[in-house]
Amino acid sequence: MAPPRLALSVLVVMVAAIALAEGLRGTGPKKCCFRFNESPVARERVVGYTKTSQRCSNPAILLNTVAGRQLCVRASAPWVKELITKLETAPGKSSTM
Repeated sequence: MAPPRLALSVLVVMVAAIALAEGLRGTGPKKCCFRFNESPVARERVVGYTKTSQRCSNPAILLNTVAGRQLCVRASAPWVKELITKLETAPGKSSTM
């Protein structure tokens, strides 16, 4: 009687451990934007940028400022596109993802 119960218990513990490990893996995007800064940001205040994951519901750009903050801006905004172009053509090109 004991061996089948022991085998079943071990199986349940293994399934629980696998389920926990899969849940902690973090399969979703690390950062998505839901509120956006609509006003233009001066080039001098921005040191770099990062595109949000394609799995985010809103395509966005995270601007990294000289103050160490990140601002969410709409990737489709004309001023954002212009800022990205300036960042990419600047000497000492900013890193992007």
